[in-house]
Amino acid sequence: MNDNELELGVQPLDALMEERGLKNHDLVAASKEGLTHKQVQKGRRGRRLTRHIQDKIVNAFSSATGAACTPDQLFNYR
Repeated sequence: MNDNELELGVQPLDALMEERGLKNHDLVAASKEGLTHKQVQKGRRGRRLTRHIQDKIVNAFSSATGAACTPDQLFNYR
């Protein structure tokens, strides 16, 4: 894979976090699965993440907001 295939642009996760006033640390603190600040930042900026890390972010976002969401709502690739 070249760099163009790894960089997918800003993801919907970023806008949803901004709307709710969430910072990367809020998701890390809400995670029960060992999510890191670096993983959240990569997810927001559109660096291609594994399905496992995407699921961690989805679970943390759901815990932080109290609203159930799916990976398709947070990421425009899967």
